[in-house]
Amino acid sequence: MSNNPKTNTTSNPFDIFVIGARKGFNIAINNLMPNVLMAYVLAEVLNILGVMQLVGRLFGPLMGIFGLPGEAVTVLLTAWLSSSAGTGIAVSLLNKGVLNGTHATILIAAIFLMGSQLQYMGRLLGVADVPKKYWPLLMLTSILNACIAMFVMRIFA
Repeated sequence: MSNNPKTNTTSNPFDIFVIGARKGFNIAINNLMPNVLMAYVLAEVLNILGVMQLVGRLFGPLMGIFGLPGEAVTVLLTAWLSSSAGTGIAVSLLNKGVLNGTHATILIAAIFLMGSQLQYMGRLLGVADVPKKYWPLLMLTSILNACIAMFVMRIFA
C-alpha cells in the first residue's frame, strides 16, 4: 500500500490482482447472478405454463427468418432488459433442447448488440443529456444492428 494515507493504492501487482478479483467476484455475485437466475426461473415458469410453446408458434415465422425457433424471441426480449438475463434464458433453452449450438451462435451477437438497453436508457442517455427525441432512434439502431448480426451469423454458423 502507498505511504500516503489519503490514497488506497498499491503498485504491487499481486495486491492489484487480488483487489480486482474481489471487485469482479462482487459484481458477479451481486449483479450478474441474480439476473441469470431470474431468467432461468422465468423460462421454467413460462415452459410449465405452456406459454413458451405458444410464443414458439406465434413468433416461429419471424424468427425463422434468422434460422431460429420461435422461442428464441424470449432470449432477445429478455436480453433487451439485461444481457445476463438473456444469456440465462438462452442457456435454459439450450438445456431443454429448444436451441442448439448453431442457434446460440446466431443469438450471441444480438444479445450483446442490443443487450440491457432498457437499463442503459436512463443510466447513460439521461445522464449524458441526450435529447429524448433521439432515444427511440438510438434504441432502434441497436435492434437493427442485432438483426443484421443475426443474418450474418446465420450465414457463417
